Amino acid sequence: MCYELYLSTSGSEDLVEYDSELVHFERPERLDDKIAGTLLNPVKWYIGSKSGCSCTFRHLAGGELSFDEPQDWFPEDEDNLKATAELYRVIAALVQGGNEVDCLDVWSGAEPAPVATMAVSLSVVSEKAFRLFENHHFVFGP
Repeated sequence: MCYELYLSTSGSEDLVEYDSELVHFERPERLDDKIAGTLLNPVKWYIGSKSGCSCTFRHLAGGELSFDEPQDWFPEDEDNLKATAELYRVIAALVQGGNEVDCLDVWSGAEPAPVATMAVSLSVVSEKAFRLFENHHFVFGP
């Protein structure tokens, strides 16, 4: 079981150009109907991390979920922080380029859980504070 992260965009830009050691974009051959039905835009991508799946990004699960910068009392892996920052910059570039962008963070291998949708303004949520929430669908805006 692991996290799976999907992104959709209205743009036709090839996101593979953003691939790095920490973030990897690929066009999925087939999407689960629930995932495909949740994503809003026609061009869909799977986002992997250095682990191959989407586990090595900043993720938060549980009751109270909020964006926040890393805290000393809750150590996070440096590569997770860097990978999440790289992902944020890709999303920001797409949004600034006039594209509609959303992403879905789900836990695979478990019973499907309800997905909450959240609007995320990149002018409010900083790169350092950005993290992903399990079973959440983010719709990004400027």
